[in-house]
Order: sequence, then C-alpha cells, then structure tokens
Amino acid sequence: MSLAERLSTMEEYEPWSREQSPDSRHRKMSFNPVGSWVPPTAHEEPVGAFEVPKWKRVLQVFFAVIYCLFAAGVVFGYAAIKPVLIEEEVYRDYCTKQELEDNVPVCYAQELRLNLMFTVAAVSTNVVALPVGTILDRYGPRVSGIIGAVFIAIGSLLFAFAWHLPFDGYIPGYLFLALGGPFIFISSFQLSNTFPQYSGLILALLTGAFDTSSAIFLFYRLIYQASCGSFWPKKFFLCYLIVPAFILVVQISVMPATSYKTVGELVTQAEDNTNDTHDSDNEIEDQETVRRLREARRVHRESVVSEITELLGSKDATEQTKKEEKKKNISGVWGALHGRSASEQVRSAWFILIALFTVLQMTRINYFVATIRAQYAYMFGDYSKAVEINNFFDVALPLGGVISVPFIGIILDNTSTPFCLGLLVMIATSIGILGVIPQTWAAYANVCLFVLYRPLYYTTVSDYSAKVFGFATFGKVYGLIICLAGLFNFSQSALDALTHKGFHNNPVPVNIMLLAVALFIGIALVGYVYRKSWKINRENIEEEAESASETLMPGANGVRGRDYGTLANGVGNSNGSVNGSGDVDGDVDEGEGDGDGEQRGRRHNMTRAY
Repeated sequence: MSLAERLSTMEEYEPWSREQSPDSRHRKMSFNPVGSWVPPTAHEEPVGAFEVPKWKRVLQVFFAVIYCLFAAGVVFGYAAIKPVLIEEEVYRDYCTKQELEDNVPVCYAQELRLNLMFTVAAVSTNVVALPVGTILDRYGPRVSGIIGAVFIAIGSLLFAFAWHLPFDGYIPGYLFLALGGPFIFISSFQLSNTFPQYSGLILALLTGAFDTSSAIFLFYRLIYQASCGSFWPKKFFLCYLIVPAFILVVQISVMPATSYKTVGELVTQAEDNTNDTHDSDNEIEDQETVRRLREARRVHRESVVSEITELLGSKDATEQTKKEEKKKNISGVWGALHGRSASEQVRSAWFILIALFTVLQMTRINYFVATIRAQYAYMFGDYSKAVEINNFFDVALPLGGVISVPFIGIILDNTSTPFCLGLLVMIATSIGILGVIPQTWAAYANVCLFVLYRPLYYTTVSDYSAKVFGFATFGKVYGLIICLAGLFNFSQSALDALTHKGFHNNPVPVNIMLLAVALFIGIALVGYVYRKSWKINRENIEEEAESASETLMPGANGVRGRDYGTLANGVGNSNGSVNGSGDVDGDVDEGEGDGDGEQRGRRHNMTRAY
C-alpha cells in the first residue's frame, strides 16, 4: 500500500522536469528505479481521462479492485495456509526418525523449509519492484498486468502439481505467486487518475483490496477444514487459475494500454494554446482559410479545456494545489534533499537511518508472520492456545489493513514526519514488549497492534521517501530501500536456526534482541529527523522574515504603485527592474550585488514554481 496512497495525489504538483526537459512543467512520479540509466524506448503518450468514456473508466477501476483483491498480496496470507501444508505433510520427509516417532506437530527441519518458502516470497516481492517499475514505465500497465497474470498462473500450476513433481515445486510455486502480485498491483496505481477528484478514494480501494487479499488463503483453509481435507491444495490451486485467466481477459479487453495523464499533465494541456497556430499556416495563401483553421483549433482546444475543467473541478487544480501545499508545510521535512543526485542522497544520514529502520522492521514483521504459531506454542506450552491466536491473526491481518487505511491518511496529512516516525517507534516497541509476555491478553493485544502497525509502517516509509528525497530520484532511492530490506529478509532462516538450536525453541531471546536493536535505531532516526526538521523550519521562518522586511509599500521612496507591482514579481533593488524569473536587468546598489539580489530572485522564482 505504501507507495500509492501517499504519493499519487502529491506528485501531480511537484515542479520537477521530466529528464530536465524545459517542455514539461510537472514531473510524473516514476516507479522506474534505474531512470535514465537505461536507453529510452519509443512508447505511446499517456491518455487523458476525459478522452475515455466514463462508464469504461468506472469499469476499469472496478475490475482492478477485484483482481487486486484476489491476486495482489495473497502470499502474505502464509500464516493461514501454513497449517494446511502441515496437515498435508508437506516437507514431513525432512523430519528425523525420532521426531516422527514422537509425532511432533511440526519438526525442526520441516519448519525451516516451510518458513523458507515464505522468506523467498517476501524477498522477491520487494526485489521485483525494480524490474516492475522499469517495465511499467517503458511498456505500460497492460504489459505489466499480463506478465503478472502469467506469473500467477505458473505459480498456481506448480503448487497444484507439486505433490507429483520430481523436484520441489512448493518454493518456486509460491515464488511465482509472489512475483505476480507487484506486477498486478503497481500497474493499477495509475487508475487513480481516471477520476482525479476521487484519486484518494480509488487508491484507498486498491490498497484495501491488496491488504484484504491475504484473506484468500484464510477462506481456503476454512473450506479445507469444513471438507475434512477433501478439498486439498491441488483442487484449490487448479480452481484459482480462474484468477489469472480473468486478469488476462480484462487486461486485453478493458484495461488501458498506456497510463492515464496525471493532474499536472492535464493542467499543462489545458493551458497550452501554442497549437492554435501551426508553421504550416504560412504555406496557405488564402488568409480566410487560415483564419477558419485557427478558429477550429481554438474551438477544439476550448472544448478540451472544458472537459479537463469538469474532470478536475477547476482548470488549474487550485484547490488540490492548496491542500498539497498545506501538507508539505505540516510535514516539516519537505524538500530536505530535493534536487540532489541519487548518489548524494544514499550517502546521507537521511537515507542510512531510514534504510536501517526499514530493514529491521520488515524483518521483524515477516519473522512474526512466519512463526506466530510456533512462538506462542512455546510461550503458552499449549498448542491449542497457539492455534487460537493464529486463527485470530489470520482474520485480523486483512481487516487491520482495511480499517487503518483512512486513519493512516489522516495521521500523515495532519502531523509532522518526526511525529509519525516517533509513533512508529512507540508502537513497534510496544509490540516487542507484548510479544515476550506469556499471557493470553498480551498475545491478543500484540496481534491487534501488529495488524494496525504493518500498513502504517509501509505507508510512512514511502511518505518519508517522497518528502525527503523527492520524486526525481524516488524510483532509485525508495527502490533501493525496499530491495535492501527484502534481501535482508533471508536472515529469517538464521533467526529460525538460532531460535531452535541456540535457544531450544524459545523465541523470547531473539525477540528481545530485535526489540533492542530496533529501539536504538528508531531513537536515532527520530532524533535526527526532529533536529533537521527544526532547523528547516527555522530557516523557513528566517527567509519569510527577511522577505517581509524587504517589501516596499506603494509610493515609498518614490516608487509608484506600478513599480511596486513589478517588484512583487521579482526581488531586485530600487535602481533596476526585475523580470519574472528573478534576474536583475538594471544596476544594483553596493552590497546588493549578484550574490544577494540574484539569490533572492532565484528563491522567489522557486516559490513561484510551487
């Protein structure tokens, strides 16, 4: 959910140029992590939403929500399908003879192998964001969606026939299910531009569908138990092939081949009147014909402007711009590293601290999902109680994601980034403490906090990355953070081994170590960001005070009202006028030279760009 919910409504107004092109007023946020590192390819231009019938756009959003609900994040329902796999004795042949004689519910080697399946899926889900972004930017959402459908179909077939294959089909099957999710989900983000005035609602629906998709395996487990095991995994995954088939049909017949234009691109199109006159007009001798052609172009452009105005609510999206400006001011860190190169950003403390925090928290999250039943079985000394907690978790995980979506938006829009990070650290610490208390109330409280914390954590990290690093390098920087966090998830196997071998199945020591390290890094991150936020806020106040002290009243020092209007559009001096870009055209007073006057001019020009 991370990504889309906080960013798509913000990126429309960011005045970065596309590949530094002077022809583009707004930069469209790209999920391509390699950006200009790869050669450009010819691709179709984005389409304006007003060019597509309303009924078709509604249908596209509806279908996207449906297939995200069934395919986007099913692998995160691992805790629900794991008992089915154990019941079907998957990897039971890895158990020792003594463990089989003792009839242990799940043996050590079996547990490690099952958890490895989820670990590989979790890692691939994060790492695959790198190629997904590149493919989406270069070939469009339809190609991405079709690739996702193919991967899900392969994963379903491997899992369905894993019992009959001469090799281990479970891990590659689960891997392909994981790979298909991001291709399906990320390619749906651009549908928020089908109805710009309701982009937040559309993103909330898509995000909610992603979170709820983890319940697919929960429903299957309930059916499996109700059928006394007769509806075994082979039957389920063969039936599940309906999902990728549906996605494939919808992508070819209904979904757009190219992304929809963002609000910024629509505003640029609405304000562009250069097409009223063509160079070819000079080749026409009949001036009346030229006049009629230009009039027809003008009428067409005004018709387009009218449609865009109806779509946005206003020609220049004034209300949206004001709301986003307010959110930027509240954040306290907006623009901290905007304009810096990706290499400079990744060497900064801003990146290092959030990367360490993300790596550790993602490891904790996935470790808990994979081992929740084993942890509470040891802590309670009662396997049936652990099953109850596991069952409650299976229901709470998708519900928590859906319920928390609107509240996450409210928190991030109305509080500062240091506060949000502090809230994350506080909740993560509480989860760590509750996770080592061998009491039933603590277990349920831990699960409730966890399912609310997980979506808040993912969304806050993407929100932080956008505000601090900017959209010009978002694909590279955020993609690197998630990739590192995903790769570090392989450490789960080491944590499992340490728990089983080093601490004799006792999860408390490992959880305490993770808690201590997470708390230390969290405090360092919050402290650093708070200090930098305070410094940025102080500099902004000083700049505003400096700008206010230099504003001249009409008629002061012989400056006429007309001159005052000129000065209002660019800071200069009393001896020279200033053009709209803040450059000084005339002479400057001593002490107000290029270094001061031009610097203020550039600063004012930057303010105007926003």
